[in-house]
Amino acid sequence: MKKILMVMMFLGVFILSMYGVAIAAEEAKGLDASVKQMVALAAGFGVAIAAFGGALGQARGIASALDGIARNPGASGKIVTPMIIGLAMIESLVIYSLVVSLLLIFKL
Repeated sequence: MKKILMVMMFLGVFILSMYGVAIAAEEAKGLDASVKQMVALAAGFGVAIAAFGGALGQARGIASALDGIARNPGASGKIVTPMIIGLAMIESLVIYSLVVSLLLIFKL
């Protein structure tokens, strides 16, 4: 557990240290209209694929949780909480995809 925590802290420090480099980068100017269209298209496909994958993951998670509750109704309290946390993690990945797509679109 300590090893995982140390790795996560190292990654956090690394990401924060690279933030300044990303902000200092020069903005691309004078992009062609076709490049902007392709970026918008790619951003749309990225969000669509992420939403589709997130929906499939959430459906499988809920189906498995309901199957477990149907087999052992007494364990529903122990199943629901991890299921909700797992669904939130899956949804956060879809939101990250949306944020990246919006950054791509508004950067141009």
